[in-house]
Amino acid sequence: MGRTLVERTEETPRGSRLSAGTPDLTIGVVGSHDLVERVMLMGHAAAPVPCRLVAAAYRDEQEAADKVTRLGPGVDACLFASPVPFELARRAGVLTVPATHVQLGGAALVSAIARATLDDRIDPRRVSIDVLGRSEIDEAYSDLNLPSGDVHSRDEPGATGTITAFHERLLRQGVTTGVLTCVQGVADRLTAAGMPAITIKPTSAAIRSALHTAGLLGARHRLEESQLTVILVEVPTLREPVRRASPRYWRDELRLSLHRLLVQEANRINASVWPIDDHSYLVVATKGSIAAATDGFRVLPFASRIREELGLAVEVGVGMGRTTHDAETHARGALTRSQGGKQAQGFAVDREGRALVPPPRMPPQSGGPAKPRGIEVLSRLAAKLEGGDTVVDAEGAGRMLGVTPRTARRLLRTLVDEGLAWPLPPNRTPQPGRPRQLYRLIVEKLSR
Repeated sequence: MGRTLVERTEETPRGSRLSAGTPDLTIGVVGSHDLVERVMLMGHAAAPVPCRLVAAAYRDEQEAADKVTRLGPGVDACLFASPVPFELARRAGVLTVPATHVQLGGAALVSAIARATLDDRIDPRRVSIDVLGRSEIDEAYSDLNLPSGDVHSRDEPGATGTITAFHERLLRQGVTTGVLTCVQGVADRLTAAGMPAITIKPTSAAIRSALHTAGLLGARHRLEESQLTVILVEVPTLREPVRRASPRYWRDELRLSLHRLLVQEANRINASVWPIDDHSYLVVATKGSIAAATDGFRVLPFASRIREELGLAVEVGVGMGRTTHDAETHARGALTRSQGGKQAQGFAVDREGRALVPPPRMPPQSGGPAKPRGIEVLSRLAAKLEGGDTVVDAEGAGRMLGVTPRTARRLLRTLVDEGLAWPLPPNRTPQPGRPRQLYRLIVEKLSR
């Protein structure tokens, strides 16, 4: 396999450790080619549960973040072949699933020290070591009855060139006699320069332990992803009392259009939808499916499409729990916070009632002209209406206001949010393209 290993999958046989109905886990293995190959070959014996190993090998540790990104959301956990790629991926912010790495301290370090004693150029009491913490180094030397006072360490992960420069400087100054490194690229560069370097390689026991940990992390993640999640969707426009000037059939058609849209969205994430009353709906799904559809609970579910197609603003609360009742209770709490304008802790809460993530920050306001109030927009439109007709679309409103249809569409949605207009069901035609969205202006509010 050697240097040609780029990606490979391997499935463990289904044993008696899990029931036959339990789905296999997927673990992404990230590291250098040789270490990834060792992990892959040991997968059958070391994994605590049936799992599928996906190899993502690199030539340089700086590629670790990219390899994790390429693995995508299809893995339940990530196993890194050393602490270096793990730390680089963590700093890059690409870890979206549980992750661990193969330990290079303990027996692995002792083994490297033993190999260093066989090199006539190296005095193991005067070496430099990277990546590992000082306590790990002192402990290994203590176990070997060797002094560690003249052993220099650098536990900060970094670029290969930076770590190489650290070792090279000490060697040229005569402070050290050799290098023990956790980074294969560093060992290759020093060896090419004629400097003594020993690579700290993980032991078979460390690989087995790391695979065991990754399997347990993946199993826990899978259980969390299947956690019951309830979404409550409320529509303020439909919650308002019926006005005499607003025919009821408009509300009924709008409600049917909204229900149809929610069912379409729910089918995409294997969820179920139930109407609760005239203005709210309950959606039941799993945490994993909702997280995938909301960018990790950073975007309100369904809200964008509802606004785009129906011109409606919605209020959403997401809750999780051990039972449907618990999840719905947490969802109602999140929804109440949203309705009260107290959304600083996010619109989704876990089964303990804690916010998952904060809501996205609002972009800073530009220094342009102030946005007109809805009542002012309604007044300008009403002044140009002819024949008592109060139904407009974005194109017509744009001509009357002297703005683009896109800006007019945004202003009409503002009127809906402020209760100054009603969105009508989309006017679908046989022609292709976006259905024509109509709005009824509630000009009666101008006389109040």
